[in-house]
Amino acid sequence: MKTKFLIFVTVVLLSLKVGAQGMPVYDNTNFISLAKSLIESAKQTSQLLKTVEFLKKQKENLEKVANAIQQLQAVQKIAQNNQQLFNLVQNDLSEILGSPYVNVDEIENITASFTDILDNSLETVNFVEEILSNDYLKMTDSERAEILKQKEMESKQMVSQVKSKTKRYREIISFRKMQDKINNRETEY
Repeated sequence: MKTKFLIFVTVVLLSLKVGAQGMPVYDNTNFISLAKSLIESAKQTSQLLKTVEFLKKQKENLEKVANAIQQLQAVQKIAQNNQQLFNLVQNDLSEILGSPYVNVDEIENITASFTDILDNSLETVNFVEEILSNDYLKMTDSERAEILKQKEMESKQMVSQVKSKTKRYREIISFRKMQDKINNRETEY
């Protein structure tokens, strides 16, 4: 009787629609592939971090090279300006001082004004050499480049000063030459 009762209860229970879902089933192959993909992602992330670090270092190196090129260009421009300055002074000053229309007492003033500009130019060159030869007050490359740009502008100003002084002295000589022609012309009426 007990067996009949157990069979009856089992049949009744099985015949009822029970909504139980039962135990979850895990697929080991999915779990293993998930673990493999996580490991691969970790490797890729690690590699990306190394790449980012490498790119940061390369960026810093590029900035250093760009600053060095900027400094070299500024130094080159200063050297060109100084060469132009010396050529202007050498050629134009000898022409001005050799003119018969320049008074003897003016020669000293003209020479002094050009000498001051040349001395300032030489001081600029010495200062630039000092900046580039050592860590002048522990400057950064950008600070050094900024000072070099400033000195480049000063050298351009010196060149323009020499040009304006040369132009002024030539105009004075031209005026005196014209004045001499007017004063010493032959008058035939």
